[in-house]
Amino acid sequence: MVSIATWNINSVRLRADQVERFLTQEAPDVLCLQEIKTEEKHFPHAVFEAAGYVHRAVHGQKGYHGVATVSRIPLREVSRHDWQDNGEARHVGVELLGPGKGLIVENVYIPAGGDIPDREANPKFGQKLDFLGRMTRWAEALDRPTLIVGDFNIAPLDCDVYDHKALLKVVSHTPIEVETLGQFRDAHGWVDLGRQFIPAPQRNYSWWSYRSYWRDKDQGRRLDHMWASPDVATQARGHRIVEETRKWDQPSDHVPLITEFDL
Repeated sequence: MVSIATWNINSVRLRADQVERFLTQEAPDVLCLQEIKTEEKHFPHAVFEAAGYVHRAVHGQKGYHGVATVSRIPLREVSRHDWQDNGEARHVGVELLGPGKGLIVENVYIPAGGDIPDREANPKFGQKLDFLGRMTRWAEALDRPTLIVGDFNIAPLDCDVYDHKALLKVVSHTPIEVETLGQFRDAHGWVDLGRQFIPAPQRNYSWWSYRSYWRDKDQGRRLDHMWASPDVATQARGHRIVEETRKWDQPSDHVPLITEFDL
């Protein structure tokens, strides 16, 4: 059994102790982090070494964005795609070399897209849609068993947000974003593991804004995802959300997801 986790940590250096706590508690074989907000040379390598995650692929930049995949299983980095076409560090792909050998794990941080859902009034929104378009063309050519995980910054289903009607014009849940993400899904036949194991309309949030008192209002959205090639999806045996991390002191606004595979 191989367990793979994903977590937008919102600064790995600031929350290194929380990552260490999570690794000790949940012990995934592979952890994909987004929004690490640091260059590779300042990444807290010693924390992961001490925890046994001696294999790492880090694609970072100073102060913003950045992704990292850390593992107890040997791996090799295979790609860094610039789907935003602007040099930002938002993707790293690895191939597992030990248990699960041959599985490609793609770790992605899709842009948030700003606050206005209009590409003319808000270029960031257009960049988000274009990012997804480039990902879709990439997915059309995939011919290997692949798992893509990360912060997609889109809640695609009506039940993936706390109030569907109220959020239809809010970036992350607009019809054009949902449609564009659907085109990416269809390009490879991706299976949404979150909804395979926690079927709609069950509550399945992964993000709560810092702006609201989330424990009382539960104004969540499902922005983080784990999607698998159809043949990989058949090997998935369990999936869970580690929601308790949102209650830790100075937490990330996202919580981790973990899927177990019989690889």
